[in-house]
Amino acid sequence: MLNKANEEETIFSFSTEMPEQDPRRQSPRIRILRVGTLIVNGRRELCLIRNVSAGGLIVHIYSEFHVGQRVTVELKSAQTIDGTIMWVTDSNAGVQFDRPIDVEELLSNQIQEDGWQPRMPRVEVDRLATLRIGARVVTATVQDISQGGVRVEVDGALVAGDDVIVTLEKFRPLPGVIRWYHDGLGGIAFNEVLRFHELMSWLRPKS
Repeated sequence: MLNKANEEETIFSFSTEMPEQDPRRQSPRIRILRVGTLIVNGRRELCLIRNVSAGGLIVHIYSEFHVGQRVTVELKSAQTIDGTIMWVTDSNAGVQFDRPIDVEELLSNQIQEDGWQPRMPRVEVDRLATLRIGARVVTATVQDISQGGVRVEVDGALVAGDDVIVTLEKFRPLPGVIRWYHDGLGGIAFNEVLRFHELMSWLRPKS
């Protein structure tokens, strides 16, 4: 069974700022990233999308790009966004969009040509939660969430296989199971998949 701590998926964020590089992500990981396209001077280059926010994205690139280069990002066949390469490190590049994108629309409109709609990917957040593990109550910071579970940062150790009740800030309690723990981070799978619109309502930035 794969260690979920070593998997890597495309992360989404509602922030209007460009995504920042996360030093915790430098260890080897299994890549389950979304494929995108960078269009430069009419040339199309495939890339892997690591992190998307309303203001920009981080991509894994396979050809040479340079800071200041103008690109068009194709996230879906019907959606393109113009932007600028702001930094390049090894095989990663940061792109700042010319204008913010609608992350909620991007997440909710995933129905493919064959009619199949995948679950919503992980969304980056920074909110408090409490974990009830038996008689023990642990305060946690939620780093990202999907319909199927959360990744949390905690001070104390977690034990894989333990049942847990996750109470998110301003959300109902969610029963689940601890799947993995490593270096202060833990992955929790919910017992039941969250309804898409319920999770979107919680994720949507409050005015």
